[in-house]
Amino acid sequence: MQNQKQTTHSNSASWWAVARSEEVTSKKPLSSDIGNQELVIWRDAAGIARAMEDRCPHRRAPLSRGCVRENGLIQCGYHGWSFDGETGRLREIPNMKSEQRFPPLYKAQSFAVAESGGFVRVCLTPGAEAPAVDAASLPLYGTAHVGLAQEHYLSTFFDDPGMLFGIKGVEFTPYLASDLKAEAGRLVMERNCQWRGLHWPSSFSSEFPISLLSKTDPLTGETELTLRDDALRTLLTAVIAPVPAARGSTAIRWRARLAKTLNGLRAKQLLIGAPFRVFDTIDAAALRRLTPSASVQWQDLRAAIIQTSQASAA
Repeated sequence: MQNQKQTTHSNSASWWAVARSEEVTSKKPLSSDIGNQELVIWRDAAGIARAMEDRCPHRRAPLSRGCVRENGLIQCGYHGWSFDGETGRLREIPNMKSEQRFPPLYKAQSFAVAESGGFVRVCLTPGAEAPAVDAASLPLYGTAHVGLAQEHYLSTFFDDPGMLFGIKGVEFTPYLASDLKAEAGRLVMERNCQWRGLHWPSSFSSEFPISLLSKTDPLTGETELTLRDDALRTLLTAVIAPVPAARGSTAIRWRARLAKTLNGLRAKQLLIGAPFRVFDTIDAAALRRLTPSASVQWQDLRAAIIQTSQASAA
């Protein structure tokens, strides 16, 4: 599998959030990708999410252009061949009912799937164990596609997250409450923030009433965000999952949740309209002028975490 080799990172057991749970149904196959690896995703008759290479082994037709049958098999729209999502095995050919007659050559490539926290994640490595992920409910969600490679997307996040997403009423500053560091296998950083608007008596302030804590998976870039006030009370929680997509683009799937209690008028403005959004366009001119800061460290820290993880697994 040439494409699989191209998209597999140094730790091959990477789990990528290739879809939101709401997108994956038993009514219609969903097309997705991890880099150059094209995927088709659907739910079988038991409601379990399945993922296979988006290519019928017979005539190479995209399986995502087919359909999901009532028995949970995915059927190619070209010649009607049906496949089992768990194993990738060919189960039915029109006018042929004997499974023994189906050549093993026509087995489709299936991938491991794990679903939690409102995301469907896929691993390209056979036999990979599902990750332990917080299954907390995050009712707000969305998807954005940007014409920026995932590595550059993450570098931009560490230097200026305000170029990639917005939190209602929040202004990100260049000042860090804590430097980027490796902690419990993730890249952790806290950025000082202010409420947007005039600051009296000056437009600048040395006080930062809110901060954004981020925890990033070093392999996939999936990041947990926590907006906190000066009493360290959580105001908003979000997860962004930037997945490398075809032609050097990045697909960002995200989910978010407001805290049940918001203290202060500034915090309560989060209740008005959309409190969190991921941009699908990035200002290229501003990106060109962006001075590298925390991103200078992230590649070295990422490599150190991966090396430690591999040594522990050996």
